[in-house]
Amino acid sequence: QVQLVESGGGLVQPGGSLRLSCVASGSIFSIFSMGWYRQAPGKQRELAAEIFSTGSTNYAESVKNRFTISKDNTKNAVYLQMNSLKPDDTAVYYCNIYERNGMDHWGKGNLVTVSS
Repeated sequence: QVQLVESGGGLVQPGGSLRLSCVASGSIFSIFSMGWYRQAPGKQRELAAEIFSTGSTNYAESVKNRFTISKDNTKNAVYLQMNSLKPDDTAVYYCNIYERNGMDHWGKGNLVTVSS
């Protein structure tokens, strides 16, 4: 069974930075993509950023030039560096790993609160 353990969330002031980490354990066949999704209060879950096995990345328009996603294949880990945070970035952030065999894995979520 695959487990995703997230860390790095918390409270930060507007303009501040946070780094989220997610490490996967268990039997993983072959990763197609790793990503971070977020769900703000009263809103649907949305993609924030994703990185593919090729290394190419995709960002939501709202986080471009502020967030950077990266990965460490040796650790089955994915990271999200979040800079210039805004109150609108407040959400629960979920780590996701999608395997080539169609298996979809989710972390339990990590709350990020941007507030003064």
